[in-house]
Amino acid sequence: MIRLLAFLALTVLTSIGAQAQTYPFHTAWLIVPFATGGPTDVVGRIVADIFTRHLGEKFIVENIGGAGGTTGATRVARARADGYTLVIGHMGTHAAAPALYHSLGYDPEKDFEPIGLIVEQPQLLTVRRDFPANSLKEFAAYAKANESKINAGHAGVGSVSYIGCVLLNSAIGIRPIMLPFNSTVPVMKAIVAGTLDYGCDPVLNPLPHVKAGTAKALAIATHKRSPLLPKVPTSFEQGMPEFDCAPFYAVFAPKGTPKEIVDKLAAALNKGLDEPAVQKRFADLGADIAEPARRGPKALTELVKSEVARLTPILKAASAK
Repeated sequence: MIRLLAFLALTVLTSIGAQAQTYPFHTAWLIVPFATGGPTDVVGRIVADIFTRHLGEKFIVENIGGAGGTTGATRVARARADGYTLVIGHMGTHAAAPALYHSLGYDPEKDFEPIGLIVEQPQLLTVRRDFPANSLKEFAAYAKANESKINAGHAGVGSVSYIGCVLLNSAIGIRPIMLPFNSTVPVMKAIVAGTLDYGCDPVLNPLPHVKAGTAKALAIATHKRSPLLPKVPTSFEQGMPEFDCAPFYAVFAPKGTPKEIVDKLAAALNKGLDEPAVQKRFADLGADIAEPARRGPKALTELVKSEVARLTPILKAASAK
């Protein structure tokens, strides 16, 4: 019996090792935990294309929305650890979620194998075009005086648009009405229609409306200005460094995925991020590609840990759930 069990264990280990060496040998799934058309979906489709081209098998995007992205993330956390089910996680699913959900189905720091950081997308504070403020300072003053009247839109608790608004509200010291939508696309439509006061979202979604003059951009929530909107000053320039929100987007696999597979995925992602065509696509989205020193599993592990530590006290103080 002992010899049989030892043989079976060796067979399993040999099989896992062989699969890791030949990975991938059939179609894989890349879960995007939000609806189609949003920033996470766009990033996910670019990454799926990178993996497909560099690993030789099809990586198919599947959108599984719900609960601020945690539904899709939970599915991947519980998936078989064989490299065939991955997730595009971000600031919401892998940093803010522990503070927002009491019964979260996973631990961002323990239930995933980090593959690598893809990009960061600085958020833009966008307001309706007739909003009585033209700077972040004026916005803060008006918001404080009209806290019970103004409203903000977001793509659900835990989404990056929600977190951005919470960081902004916390920096100002207000708790306005927060209205959930199924994505940031209808949020932007409501701002353009004048039925919603403001929203915080990566540059891509509000960009055409800001350029068309149907909405106003007041601040980029990061250290440097966006090349897509070079005239819009940063939150740091305007004296509000607490409004620091450049959500990260990264690839994760289930915990226990063999190191050989993790390394293959990380190497493929790294190659793709160095391609001029990919760099242009992300630049057109207003996204900053991770520098080489910030790529890979180790750097992503440290990023998740630091962002959880930064966001948790802010979200808890805001009673965000």
